[in-house]
Amino acid sequence: MRVLYFHQHFSTPQGAAGIRSYQMAQKLIESGHEVTMVCGSYGQSKTGLTNEFTDGVRRGVYKGINIIEFALDYSNEMSFIARAKVFFKYALQSSKLIFTEKYDVLFATSTPLTAAVPGIIAKLFRRKPFVFEVRDLWPELPKAMGVITNPFILALMKVLEWSAYKSSDQCIALSPGIRRGILKHKPKEDSVTLIPNGCDLEIFQCSDDVWQPEGIEDRDFVAVFTGTHGIANGLHNVLKAAKVLKNREIKNIKLVLIGHGKLKAQLVSNAKELQLDNIVFLEPVEKAKLAQLMSRADCGLQTLENIPAFYYGTSPNKFFDYLSAGLPVVNNYPGWVADLITEFECGIAIRPDDPDAFADALISLRDNDNIDKMASNAIRLAKNKFDRNQLAREFVTVLEKMDKK
Repeated sequence: MRVLYFHQHFSTPQGAAGIRSYQMAQKLIESGHEVTMVCGSYGQSKTGLTNEFTDGVRRGVYKGINIIEFALDYSNEMSFIARAKVFFKYALQSSKLIFTEKYDVLFATSTPLTAAVPGIIAKLFRRKPFVFEVRDLWPELPKAMGVITNPFILALMKVLEWSAYKSSDQCIALSPGIRRGILKHKPKEDSVTLIPNGCDLEIFQCSDDVWQPEGIEDRDFVAVFTGTHGIANGLHNVLKAAKVLKNREIKNIKLVLIGHGKLKAQLVSNAKELQLDNIVFLEPVEKAKLAQLMSRADCGLQTLENIPAFYYGTSPNKFFDYLSAGLPVVNNYPGWVADLITEFECGIAIRPDDPDAFADALISLRDNDNIDKMASNAIRLAKNKFDRNQLAREFVTVLEKMDKK
C-alpha cells in the first residue's frame, strides 16, 4: 500500500515538535507499506532533509520515509493573518501533488483544518480512499478562544469542516470529545476511530543521562511544562502559582517552562517584574534532550485556559510525555485528562483559575510519600492504555482497511 501522508508540521525526533506522524509512518513502513510525507517548514520541527530547496520544494528520504518539504516557514509567533496565508499556501501546493504522485490511500492530519483540502480534492477527482485525522475541532476551538470572531471566516471554516468530514471515508479522532464532534457529521459509529496521542516509552524510559538546567539545585522539587507558550496554554496560571509559592516563602519548588510560543516574551517579562526566581524558562530541545530533563523532574504540568471546549476536545502531547517519563501530573482543567489522572491516581487534578490550589498541589506532591506510587501508576497507564506501538498498529489497521475497499 502506498500512502500519501499530509502533515504540515511534520517532525522527526530531532526536532522539538510532536512526533506522532513520524511514529505512525515508521509503523506503516515496518508493516511493509510505502509512505510519502508532505510537509512545510515548521520552526520547531526537523524533517530530516538538509539538501537545498529548488523552486520552493525539496525531496529526500529519511528513515525510509519519502519526504516532500515545501519552503513554507511557520511559527506560533506569527500573526493570525500570516499563519492563515501559510496554511492556504500549503493546501494549494499540496493539492497539486494528488495529480502527480502515485498512491493508494490519502491521509491528512490537522491542524490546520486546511490540511484536509488535498483529501477533499482527491476524493472528488481521483476517487481515492481518504482518511482524515482530527487533532482539534475547528472552528469550535478558535471560536471558543476568541481567536476567530469574523462570522464570514467562521462560516467558511464550517463549510470546510463539513466538506472534510463528508469527503473522508474514515476519520481518526485524538480525544473522546473530538470523536463526538465528528459523529455529528458522520453518524455511523464505525466511521470514526479513537486513536489518542501515545507514549514513547522507548524515548523516555531509556535515557541514562540527566539534564539539570542552570538555576536548578539538587535539593529542588522540579515541576516541568513542555510545549507551546501560547494563548491556549494558560501559562499565566503557572506564574500566579509561582507568586503564591514565593509569598509563602517556599524556595525549593522550581517551575521549569520549556518551549516557544506567541506569549513567551510576555511571560518572561512578567516573571521578571514579579521577581519570580522560582521559574526557569528554557528553549525547545529535541526529544532525547527532553527525556534527560524529564529524568530530573519530579512532576509534569498540564495546563490550559479554562475553556469548556478544551475539556474533552484536546489530546495534549505533553501529558503523554509525562506519563512516558513516569512523572505525576498536575492538571488545572476538568475533562478526560483530569478524569484519567483521578482514576489512575497518577497526579493531582485541581480546580481551574485557582493559584492557591495550584500551589497546594505542588507542595502536596513535594511532601507526599506516595509520589513514587503515582510515578509507577503513570508508567503503568502509559504501557497499558497509551503505548505508541500499540496505537500505531491500530492506525495501520485503519489505513489497510481503506486500501481493501
